[in-house]
Amino acid sequence: MSISVVALSGSLRKKSFNTWLLNAAIELAPAGMSIEIVDLAPFPLYDDDVRLVAYPPVVQALRDKIAAADALLLASPEYNYSVSGVLKNAIDWVSRPPGALFAGKPTAIIGAATGLFGSIRGQNHLRAIMAGLDAAVLHKPEVMVAQAAAKFDEAGKFTDEAGRKLLGELMAKLAVTVEKERKHAAG
Repeated sequence: MSISVVALSGSLRKKSFNTWLLNAAIELAPAGMSIEIVDLAPFPLYDDDVRLVAYPPVVQALRDKIAAADALLLASPEYNYSVSGVLKNAIDWVSRPPGALFAGKPTAIIGAATGLFGSIRGQNHLRAIMAGLDAAVLHKPEVMVAQAAAKFDEAGKFTDEAGRKLLGELMAKLAVTVEKERKHAAG
C-alpha cells in the first residue's frame, strides 16, 4: 500500500543541511512511501487579514497537500534556541480554519544543526507546537544531527552511518504508524 508524506524544511539555504536530511529520508524511506518536499520560500508572512479574504495560492496548495497526505515529515534547524521562523510561518498558515489539518496526522520531526546539540531545542519547541495542534507526533527514534557540516558531503549526501540508521528506523516507524491509523479508521 502506498503512503504519501509531505515534507517541510525550515531552512531556505541552497545547501541546507535540513533539506539534505529530507533528501536522505527519501532515500531511506520504506518501499511504497513517497515523500514530497514543499518549498517554503514563496510563502508570505502570515497575515490574518489576507487569510480572511482568501488563502494565497501557494498556501492553499500546501493546505491541500497536507489534507491529502498520510503523514508529515518536518525538518527543523535551530535558530536562536527555537524553530525557524520559516517553518513556524508555514505551520501558522496551515493551522488556520477551516479544518484542523494537523489533527491526528502522523508527524515525524528531524533536524540538523552545526552546534553540539543537533537542533534539540528547536525540535522540542516544534514538538510542543505540533502537539498543541493535535498532530500525532512520533517521539522515538529522535534524529538530531549535531555538527552537521561534518555529516554531509559536498553533494549533500548524509554520510553519518549511525544517523542514517536512526533516520531509516524513523521512516519505517512512520510507515507503521500510518498503517495503524488506517486500520483504526477502518474499524
